[in-house]
Amino acid sequence: MNDKNKHIDTKLIHSGEPSPKVLGSVSMPIFQSSTFESAGEVDYHDVRYIRLNNTPNHIALHEKLAAIENAEDALVTGSGMAAISTTLFSLLSQGDHFLAQDCLYGGTHTLMNQDFPKRGISFDFIDGNKPETWENKINKHTRLIYVETMSNPLLQVADLKAIVDCAQKHNLLTVIDNTFASPINFRPTELGFDLSLHSGSKYLNGHTDIVSGAIIGKKDLIETIKHHLDHFGGSLDPHACFLLHRGLKTLSLRVERQNENALNIANYFESHSKIKQVNYPGLESHPNYNRTSSLFDGFGGMMSFVLKGNVEDADRFISRLSLPTEAPSLGGIETLITRPAITSHAGMSKDERESLGISETLVRLSVGIEFYQDLIDDFDQALS
Repeated sequence: MNDKNKHIDTKLIHSGEPSPKVLGSVSMPIFQSSTFESAGEVDYHDVRYIRLNNTPNHIALHEKLAAIENAEDALVTGSGMAAISTTLFSLLSQGDHFLAQDCLYGGTHTLMNQDFPKRGISFDFIDGNKPETWENKINKHTRLIYVETMSNPLLQVADLKAIVDCAQKHNLLTVIDNTFASPINFRPTELGFDLSLHSGSKYLNGHTDIVSGAIIGKKDLIETIKHHLDHFGGSLDPHACFLLHRGLKTLSLRVERQNENALNIANYFESHSKIKQVNYPGLESHPNYNRTSSLFDGFGGMMSFVLKGNVEDADRFISRLSLPTEAPSLGGIETLITRPAITSHAGMSKDERESLGISETLVRLSVGIEFYQDLIDDFDQALS
């Protein structure tokens, strides 16, 4: 049976596994060796070495990640930001220009605003909901369009199909950060995106115990990016590879529960008198609800909301919770809560944040796999 015809749940378990199994081991062993015996390699990038991202642990991950997004190839990195920065620096050179969605993860936003200008790379931000405004920002130096599947932290869903259509019309590459959705809810290459990026620390691993990244997409682009990554040194350690590989096997089970939990909690928040606004694309009140419903298989486990009151009220609410942990990451089995203004988007100025709608009282919630009613009861006592 061809891998392509298998359900994603099956691919998560079986794709990329060594055949025959290593000495009969059902679990993929950890190859804790920096160096491997030569086997006639003639190209530097083929030499077996941890920094060159081609140990048995790397290869198994690459094959599995490519399979679950129905892509040609994949590559793991030392962090999500390593995946983003290496991809963009590999595809863009001095004098190039690109377009980027205007509301992005704070680290990505800072990378673009502070690091690209120093290297002679220019860009323009675009409103993902207004395709009619994109054309006049494209020039002869434009090379790619960069977006997020669900924007961090406002959970906007851009017109992703229009992004692909626009890029193909102008012969541009398309790069999307698919961390928030995960391959369970959305597989960008199926819509025509060239590259899909992930912070593997989040949903892919799902257990809040490693930092990693992933780049998934077209084989020729992955090869180009790998050669740059080999030089930059952003490889993933074999033990982290093992943990990511193990975490992936339960990805579907975890995300399905997180989808269900988040929708129940979003409905609760939307009906609560002390909540001013809820940003969750699974709510019919969300401006991108119809688009999300048509593109995705689930609405995800991420949301943000604004409490009525001031910053002190928001901090007091968070401090009174007993189940969610106040922490800056996301995508794990446990529920995490934070204010983006002091964590994920702290690198931006207050004016920059507010211009994008990221207020000081905005709270971001990463819903875990706990029983949702217990979480709702905890939110209720904290709000009361």
